[in-house]
Amino acid sequence: MTASAILLASVCIYLAIGVPVAFALGLSTVTALVLSDQFPMIVMLKETFTGIDSFPLMAVPFFILAAELMSGGSLTEVLLRFAGQFVGHKRGGLGYTNVVGLTFFSGISGSALADAAGPGSMMIKMMDKAGYDRAYAAALTASTAIVGPIIPPSIIMIIYALADDNVSVGALFMAGLLPGILIAAAMCVVNWYVSKRRNYRGDNEHPTLVEILRTTWKALPAILLPVLILGGMRAGWFTPTEASVVAVFYALVCGKYWYGTLEWKAVPDILSRSALLTASVLVIIAMSASFAWVLTIEGVPQLAANWIADMQLSPWMFLLVVNVFLLVFGIFIEPLPGVMVLVPILAPVAAKVGIDPIHFAMIVIYNLTLGMITPPVGGLLFVTSNVSRVPLSALTRELKPFLWAHGVVLLLLTFVPALSNWLPHAMGFK
Repeated sequence: MTASAILLASVCIYLAIGVPVAFALGLSTVTALVLSDQFPMIVMLKETFTGIDSFPLMAVPFFILAAELMSGGSLTEVLLRFAGQFVGHKRGGLGYTNVVGLTFFSGISGSALADAAGPGSMMIKMMDKAGYDRAYAAALTASTAIVGPIIPPSIIMIIYALADDNVSVGALFMAGLLPGILIAAAMCVVNWYVSKRRNYRGDNEHPTLVEILRTTWKALPAILLPVLILGGMRAGWFTPTEASVVAVFYALVCGKYWYGTLEWKAVPDILSRSALLTASVLVIIAMSASFAWVLTIEGVPQLAANWIADMQLSPWMFLLVVNVFLLVFGIFIEPLPGVMVLVPILAPVAAKVGIDPIHFAMIVIYNLTLGMITPPVGGLLFVTSNVSRVPLSALTRELKPFLWAHGVVLLLLTFVPALSNWLPHAMGFK
C-alpha cells in the first residue's frame, strides 16, 4: 500500500475507536511513515514543527488572550445589556438579545466555543428564568455561536490564509462581515417564528433615551475593538499579527481602566487559560501539517484536481459537490484540522475551475464550522449541552429549524459570491 492509502485508512480507524482528532492525525502519519517505509521518521518531526513555524500564526494566541481579557473585564454583561436595550422588549426579546449579544461578542472572541461557554451560558440561564424552554435556549445559543469563527477576528481564517496563499487574513476578515450578519439575521427569523408559536413574551419595559445613551457609551470601547482591528489593517497601520497585539493592550486598558472590573490578581488565571487554549490549537495545526505533507508528497491534491477536471463540472456544480462533501466531512472532523487537510487539496481545484478564492474560502469555513452543531461529533453541541445541563437528545430536537436556516444561508453564500467577496474587493483586498 502507498503511504497515502495507509494514512487515510489509519486515520479512519483511529477516529472510529475514539482517539482525539489531533492525535489521530499524528498517529496516522507515524503509521503511514513506518508501514510504507518510503520516508524517514525525521519527516514527522520536521513537518510538525514547520507547521507552526509561522509569523502570522502568532496572531492566534494574542487574539485568544484579548478575548479572555475582555471577558475578565465584565465585557459579556456590558454587551448583553447593550443588545437587550434594542430588542429585549419585543416578542421573543431574550432570544433576540442572545443572537445580537453573541454576534457582538464574536467580533472579539473569534471562537464559537468561547461564545457558547461565556455569554451563551449566561443567556441560557436568563431565558430559562423568563419562561423559555431550556432546550430551545441552548439550541439557539449553539446555532448562533457559529458566527464566532465567521465575524472577524477569526482563528480559523488565520489558519485558512496559511493553508492557501491566494487569500490574505485581511481579505478573509472583511469577507466574514456580511455572511456573519446574514447568519445572525437568519437566527432572528427562526426565533421570531418559534417565539410566535410558543408565545414567548418580551420585556414590556422600554429603556429611556438616557438609559440607552448611558449603556451605549459604556459598551462603546468593546464595540470599537473589531473596528480598530479591521480599520487599522485596512489603513496599513499594522498587520494581522500586529493587530492581535494591539487588541491585547486595548482589552487590558478597557478592562482595567474603562470598566474597572479587571483585577491584576485575575491576570495569571487569564494567561493560564489562554496558554492552554493556544496549546490545543497549535497541537491540531502541527499534527495536521504533517498529515497534509504526506498527502501532498504523494500527489493526492494533483490527483484530485485532475479527477475533478476530467468530470468537466461547471463552477456551480463543483460548489454543490464541495458543499455536500464538506458537510459530511465536517460531521466527523473539527474545523481547524479540516482546513489544514482539505484546503491544500480543494483550493487549487477551485481556482482551476474559476472560483474566486475569497468566495471559496468562506464556503469552506462556513461548511466546516456547521459541523460543530451536527451530531455525533459536533463540539458546540457538547459544550452547550454541558453548560445548559440539557440532554443532547433534547438539544438536537430543537436544532431542526436552525439547521434549515443555516442551509438557506449556505445556499445564498454559494450562489451569490458578492456576499463574500464584494466587501474585501471594495476595501482593496485581493
